[in-house]
Amino acid sequence: MEQSVSEQAGHHGLLSPAKIYEKSTAHGVCWTVVSPVVFTYRIVQCSNLLDAHNDTLLFGHTDHREDLLFGHTDHRGDPQSASKPVKRFIVIDEVVHALYGNRISEYMKARNVVYKMLPLPTTEENKSMELVTTILEEVHQFGIDRRSEPILAIGGGVCLDIVGLAASLYRRRTPYIRVPTTLLAYVDASVGAKNGVNFANCKNKLGSYIPPVATFLDRSFLATVPRRHIANGLAEMLKMALMKHKGLFELLEAEGQNLLDSKFQTREGTDETDQSPAASASSRIAIETMLEELAPNLWEDDLDRLVDFGHLVSPELEMEVLPALLHGEAVAVEMSLMVYVACGRGLLPAALRDRVVRCMRSLELPVWHPLCSLALARRALGERLRHSGGRLRMPLPTALGRAEIFNDISDDTLCQAFQEWSVDLGTGHLPT
Repeated sequence: MEQSVSEQAGHHGLLSPAKIYEKSTAHGVCWTVVSPVVFTYRIVQCSNLLDAHNDTLLFGHTDHREDLLFGHTDHRGDPQSASKPVKRFIVIDEVVHALYGNRISEYMKARNVVYKMLPLPTTEENKSMELVTTILEEVHQFGIDRRSEPILAIGGGVCLDIVGLAASLYRRRTPYIRVPTTLLAYVDASVGAKNGVNFANCKNKLGSYIPPVATFLDRSFLATVPRRHIANGLAEMLKMALMKHKGLFELLEAEGQNLLDSKFQTREGTDETDQSPAASASSRIAIETMLEELAPNLWEDDLDRLVDFGHLVSPELEMEVLPALLHGEAVAVEMSLMVYVACGRGLLPAALRDRVVRCMRSLELPVWHPLCSLALARRALGERLRHSGGRLRMPLPTALGRAEIFNDISDDTLCQAFQEWSVDLGTGHLPT
């Protein structure tokens, strides 16, 4: 008979409501441990993150309960008045370091922080375990408290992914903070729990589900992002619009060029209380819809995920042509193909399909690529099928802002849609 022995093993100050069950078998005894895994993390949208009077970068991840747990007496004041000096290890993309390294150093010095800043070439080509071990070696030499001194990751999505994996490995789990500096990272990579690196020429083949203790979002970093990288981030925003929010699609359709031109910045001559409505609304909706999808399924126990739209074929394409396409660009190529698949399946009228493609072009996103062949698409979908429990699970739009997961898209439908997509978009022609 199976019986809980949790109470016998328990003690005052139990850290989790784990249950231990004991069962006698014909060959001995079996113990089963059932323990919930709970993570709490914050996404904080703020301004002037690098202003020395703003303590968000150092303490925005804490609350009163955590202060008591970690023994800090005055987090919000002068670091010297805390029980020990504030210490931070910072991993920063080397391009971002060239732009903001001096300001970050000035901030840390003004706050009397003991810190080390490690600039790294965090590109998709370098997204590997070698960079992870480089970080771990430096962290080990610097020395941090694995409970109260989070690692700071400042950069684009690749930087955030690599640091997240390194933090999940160091002392089995060390807290880390994400500070995204690209639009793609701002609305996508920074808000979930996943991290990882490429392996065996496969995108994000190694990784873990360990969210940061906090993500700090400051749109001012986007002012120095190249226009192409703004478009790159708009691809992930468009994904959420097509899957979940018609209003976001219409906003991107109407204001896409302005967002590209302004780089999501405050209008000149205004203060922070008068943000660009399109920039503020579109980024907030993109994050909220992303969180709605990710939070209930943080560890991907359910593989039916709308956020996988544009991510079935694109990882294969991205790695195939690296570094020719950015992540969002590869996603955009697949999304344009998939709206043709949706049309071929009878889910979308041709007029709406073409409207989506026109919007993508207005956002300066690629809608076709010569190396995205039918063979590559079939191979990528086959790999996806092999790792998805025998069901393809293909998210497709059924209207603007509405979508469903399909597992019955035939090869004939794919081939027909691919042919029409190649003829229409590969030749640069879009039906009117």
